[in-house]
Amino acid sequence: MTSQPRHRRPRYTEPAAFDQREGGADPAIISQAAHDTAHALVFHGRDSEDPEVTERFIRLAETEGIEAIAELWSDSPAHSLAGGLWRIYAIRAAVNKDPQRMSEYYQLGKTDSAPHAIAGVAEPPTAQEMDRLADLVLAGMYRGDIDSAFDRAGAFCRVIARGQALWAGGSERHSPESARRLTERADQLLRTAEELESAARGCRAGTLD
Repeated sequence: MTSQPRHRRPRYTEPAAFDQREGGADPAIISQAAHDTAHALVFHGRDSEDPEVTERFIRLAETEGIEAIAELWSDSPAHSLAGGLWRIYAIRAAVNKDPQRMSEYYQLGKTDSAPHAIAGVAEPPTAQEMDRLADLVLAGMYRGDIDSAFDRAGAFCRVIARGQALWAGGSERHSPESARRLTERADQLLRTAEELESAARGCRAGTLD
């Protein structure tokens, strides 16, 4: 990490929009670089008891010019630390982009269900609470609770996806095109949830690259 923040924001991407890119450098080199940076960031943090180190990790997307690293991670398999880390960063970016709307989706999608309990969002799920949860998930990742961080992020995605689907269903009559797009986003987010949950299982089994 640099000592002087460059204050560049990452390019926003929908959490499930991890399309493969063509051309460029050797894929094997990119894959290894993605693996190395993800492991260095996460496991270096586990060795530190300094809360400022964790805070820098959480704010990396805003303060350290994450674009280059994110480009590496975005092509990583879902069942890898780099791929899972990118998904968590993308979820946080989505929350920060519009926390009020995310809180509305969450309020609509939550039930007395396991995903809501695992996500750990306090009641009521305000915009501020959405931001807080995103930071807590990343802090958990950096402090070593990696499988729990993946599980919480996956559960959060499930609740948001359900809220988006219900929102789309309620608006389909008046705005069918917007409803269709939102339904597609809900489907993508559900797949992201499944990928994060798979990463959590891989972490516990010791099979996560």
